[in-house]
Amino acid sequence: MQKNNKAINSNELPTINLKEFFFKIISYWKLFVISLIIALSIAKFKNGYEEKSYTIDTLITTEDEQNPLFSSSTNIAFNWGGESNAVEIIKEHFKSRTHNEKVVKLLQFYIEYLVEGRYRMEDVYGAVPFNVEIDTNNYQLLSHPIKIKFTKNNKVNIHVDFEDETKSRKLINYAKFNQLRFTPQKLIYDETFDVSENIITPFCNFKLNKLHDFETSKEYFIRFKTLNSTVSKFEGISISNYKSGTSILELSLTGSNKARLVDYLKTSISVLGEDQKKAKIAYAVRSKNYIDTIFKREENKLLDIEKKISKFKDSNNIYNVDTEGQLIFNKINSYDEEILNLKRKIDYADNLLFFINSHNIEGNSIPVATTVGFDAPQVSSSLNELVTLTLLKNTLESEGVTFRHPEMIDITSRIKSTKDIIYKKLTSLKTKLKKDLNEVNKNLNRATYELKKIPKLEQELIKFQRSYTQTEINYSYLKQKSYEAGTAIAANVSEIKVIDEAKDTGQGSSKPKTAFNYLVAVLLSLVIPLFYITVKQLLDDNIMTVEQIESLYKIPVLGVVGRNTSGSNLAVFEKPKSSVAESFRALRSNIQFLFDNNTIKNRTIVLTSSVSGEGKTMVSINMATVLALSGKKTILIGLDLRKPKIFGDFDLKNDNGIVNHLIGQKTIKEVTHNTKIPNLDLIISGPIPPNPSELILSKNTELMIANLKREYDYIIIDTPPVGLVSDALELFKYADANIYVIRQSYSKKGMMKMIDDKYVNGEVKNIGYVLNDFKVGGKYGYGYGYGYGYGYGYGYGNYGNNYHENPEKKAVFSLENILNKFKKS
Repeated sequence: MQKNNKAINSNELPTINLKEFFFKIISYWKLFVISLIIALSIAKFKNGYEEKSYTIDTLITTEDEQNPLFSSSTNIAFNWGGESNAVEIIKEHFKSRTHNEKVVKLLQFYIEYLVEGRYRMEDVYGAVPFNVEIDTNNYQLLSHPIKIKFTKNNKVNIHVDFEDETKSRKLINYAKFNQLRFTPQKLIYDETFDVSENIITPFCNFKLNKLHDFETSKEYFIRFKTLNSTVSKFEGISISNYKSGTSILELSLTGSNKARLVDYLKTSISVLGEDQKKAKIAYAVRSKNYIDTIFKREENKLLDIEKKISKFKDSNNIYNVDTEGQLIFNKINSYDEEILNLKRKIDYADNLLFFINSHNIEGNSIPVATTVGFDAPQVSSSLNELVTLTLLKNTLESEGVTFRHPEMIDITSRIKSTKDIIYKKLTSLKTKLKKDLNEVNKNLNRATYELKKIPKLEQELIKFQRSYTQTEINYSYLKQKSYEAGTAIAANVSEIKVIDEAKDTGQGSSKPKTAFNYLVAVLLSLVIPLFYITVKQLLDDNIMTVEQIESLYKIPVLGVVGRNTSGSNLAVFEKPKSSVAESFRALRSNIQFLFDNNTIKNRTIVLTSSVSGEGKTMVSINMATVLALSGKKTILIGLDLRKPKIFGDFDLKNDNGIVNHLIGQKTIKEVTHNTKIPNLDLIISGPIPPNPSELILSKNTELMIANLKREYDYIIIDTPPVGLVSDALELFKYADANIYVIRQSYSKKGMMKMIDDKYVNGEVKNIGYVLNDFKVGGKYGYGYGYGYGYGYGYGYGNYGNNYHENPEKKAVFSLENILNKFKKS
């Protein structure tokens, strides 16, 4: 053996031997099985306990549909309908609280229909044989289940358990959505009603409408919730663009009841569609009302003129004018119609200018009849843009967007700039219209001058007819515009069209994710024990295997002693066919390689360890026993003067011993005891001296060992732990071989560094380690220690049967047995 090898530093970071670690993992198979059972049980409970959640989808499009009743030249069509909102505004509408409140109220989703499930009250909306019709003028019991059970003879039992009479409850009124307190008069309310009659109680008032036959054996529950709590469940609706660059939207809603989700999505789309239709014609309705008011005034004026004309004709006996007068009249009518048209345009321009200057269009004002009678495309386009921006701003404000929001700031700025553009265009247009009006007025004046050439009565008749014609033109014009406006309103359609309707097609639940939970359970059942084993391995500073000793230290391993389960330290003598006894026989053979001169018949073997409790005394006794049983005259000396133990194993008293001899009180024969083991004598330590180290270093110790060598073949010396006192080191000089005992799962990795350093430096020779209390097949690995004897009775597995007498029985279902069965098969 090379003495100049560098000693292993036990303070280095621990490393993991993969082979050893693999077998260690296998040795924890029971932990993995238990972990798997626990994890799968938890996953099963979670899958059953967690409320099932479903997701229902629907597809809609938000493209605007042009009204086919109007051509591009019909200036009223586009403006009466307005412009459809952007896709993003539609999204915000669906998520808005105002919209969702409308849907919840319409569906009365604040009424819950429940049955008692295994873990919770289950929502059975759509699966109950009735629905609840509440009296909105009365109060209903809030957030407390009301049990409904149908009985024979078309009766229904109403049962409420208030649990605590002294505790007040809340009642809610769904007409005003206000609440009040209610204190029950008795703990349990139980009353039977006829199904066809109103159910009137001190805390609720409703009627059950039969949908199909009742099940008399089943119990149902209804529960009234607040509007706010119900709406909050549906505000989280998911809306996304189905395809990029299109106006197709996908709406998704998640909940525990598919029928409720389907009805909500359908109703939500329907309600928003109707709201969009109303929003599109909101200012068109106002414009039509404005036109109808003027139209009525013109109609009354026309009737009045007709009466005046008739009266004039009758009183003056004149009914027609001559040809010359008719030509002049036609010319004047033409100029009048042209002047009327120009004045109408000027009036509209003035009205718009006044409206823009006097109304806060940055707010929520919408121009009324903005483009009626206008044939100026440059002004109409700007007005349409102004109306669109105003509608968009109104929508954002209804969604709660503040004026500081970047989008609101941008829209407000665009409205202002559009107003400026319209103002400039209207001013320019008005100037042109006035110029045209002056020219027509001049032509009218010339035609009027020609009128003086005809008789006086014909002149008067022409004036009446002229007034009637002007009023009739206005009347016909307004009538046409009123018809167009009414038709546009009636023909208005929603921008929202359903592509794929919400429907229960048997979709599985999105939560709990059963397969995923089981997969996570399996992974955790592997990862957690593996993490535990790894951490334990890294933090474990105990010696476990022969391989660890060989990797950490230079001193060779003589052998391995299995776990002694006999209950006595005399294992070799009392159980000669045990695996422990066999391991000492192997140790007896291996120790011969430590002796320098095999011709010498008398041998001294010193046994020590690092600390107390490592089995040094047990190894000493059995090493002496196995040598004595081989026919060698052997003596066992207990030189652990500080903590003597050997005397107890041989049923002796520790009154006299080696101490008495070393101080000259007794002869060697007087302190030597014969034992029941053939060829084995014993010298116990005797009373504990005040100076054990000095006694061991005395000349008497050297003389004693020299005398004993002449009489005995083997001297076995049990010494104190070398890691605690130096007594054992002083005795090494008398030894032909030294045995250093290490105990599995007890001795620490750093304890042997001192003795190993002395061995490397040449201060200690002829020494070997013995791994004591070794257990095979446990959490220390499989198959370690071959070559150090006959596997301490374990190395051959089942092939060792009938060769050893081991009191410890193996488990029937041990992993080792299972592996062996696979090998045999």
